[in-house]
Amino acid sequence: MKIVSWNINSVRFRIAIVEQFLRAERPDILCLQETKVIDGDFPVAAFRAMGYKHIILHGQRMHHGVAIISRVPLAEDDRLDWQANREARHVGVRLENGLRLENVYVPAGGDVPDRDVNPKFGQKLDFLERMTNWSDGLSGPTLLVGDFNVAPLKSDVWSHKQLLGVVSHTPVEVAALARLQAANDWVDLGRHFVPAPERLYTWWSYRAKDWAASDRGRRLDHMWASPDVAKAAVSHRVFEDCRGWLTPSDHVPIMTEFDF
Repeated sequence: MKIVSWNINSVRFRIAIVEQFLRAERPDILCLQETKVIDGDFPVAAFRAMGYKHIILHGQRMHHGVAIISRVPLAEDDRLDWQANREARHVGVRLENGLRLENVYVPAGGDVPDRDVNPKFGQKLDFLERMTNWSDGLSGPTLLVGDFNVAPLKSDVWSHKQLLGVVSHTPVEVAALARLQAANDWVDLGRHFVPAPERLYTWWSYRAKDWAASDRGRRLDHMWASPDVAKAAVSHRVFEDCRGWLTPSDHVPIMTEFDF
């Protein structure tokens, strides 16, 4: 079973590259973040035409939004409000084999890493704390995927020294993510297959004139598995080439294959 996570940054605007990716890789399940569309306007027909008959949506007009699109049946969809303001940032399902699949879009956190002067940063930290509390009471096989908006390791960013004060790589965010990981002994599948200190990025800013030449990337997108699920993981890929496609997202897809 191949499971993909991708912050698509508007699914309707980028449906052509989504279709291109699905035709090339044919994953079983696609988890999208930042879909930026209400459920009624989601391009369901395009996915069903490619064989993805099972679609669970949690959308919001112009902002946020998550979706799980699948060839295999999905059940028990859930939407947790870790932002505590009803933003569409989570959707979870259960597969027929018992696996829980949780798709999350963690807030970016604004520009200033200080909750006293930047409420968005405080919201991000509170979001991660609520996820940690949820994770602490979790049981059963679970896969947590999405845009976590935190690059935790030195080799997850193009310059550890220059980004220490930049939101997404600050020590307080890294510590918050570490607490979340410890709460359920989550296995970071990206680093399980590509151990540090090897370079591993999933996001490149639109601001760069040549994203590939400058290569100022960060690893913001993650797949974490409970220990029992991690044992079934056989490969993990980051599709960097997608960043160079026509009208790309600033994030690229990541995919783990499992032998369930």
